[in-house]
Amino acid sequence: MTDTWLDRWNERYSSDEFAYGIHPNNYLKVQLEKLNPKNILFPAEGEGRNAVFAAKLGWKVAAFDISEEGKNKALQLAKDNNVQIDYQVGELETLDFHTEQFSCIALIYAHFPADIKSSIHKMLNQYLLEGGIIIFEAFSKNHLDYVLKNEKVGGPKDIDSLFSIEEIKSDFENYEILELEETEIELNEGLFHNGTGSVIRFVGKKK
Repeated sequence: MTDTWLDRWNERYSSDEFAYGIHPNNYLKVQLEKLNPKNILFPAEGEGRNAVFAAKLGWKVAAFDISEEGKNKALQLAKDNNVQIDYQVGELETLDFHTEQFSCIALIYAHFPADIKSSIHKMLNQYLLEGGIIIFEAFSKNHLDYVLKNEKVGGPKDIDSLFSIEEIKSDFENYEILELEETEIELNEGLFHNGTGSVIRFVGKKK
């Protein structure tokens, strides 16, 4: 990833305020509460709101991001909530996760650069147990129309960084689809996710 990409996220997470708040994403919350807590991985976890929530439910949590600033905020949030998370900084291929380590992987607004997003999804597959669950929520390609009306809703402004149902089916082709839809939602997450947006939601079980 480029230095510009890294600088963007370090700058966003350097503020005292939490860019996307300290509360978990609503879709993640609903899905996690259906599952028995085991081992979970949060890619592109930023300031840790979702990882800390999972830890409070009893999950053994691992997370990663390219931003050292994000890690610092996440570890402080974990400390404030009396939980522990294993948070690594770096790009996925440089980290020391191992094959079939996790029973769940949660991709919550994990908008990787367009040229690598599908390869990261496919790389993550090796770290999930057979029968493991993917939980995914991120902005759809139709979200661009919403950003034009209200920049405060957030999200990438280039269509290739956004998602379609077809892309998710392709990236996670060896999964039983438990839920897959494009839907309009209202976001109220910290400073940068506020307003009406369009998202892809996906829950899949690895075959």
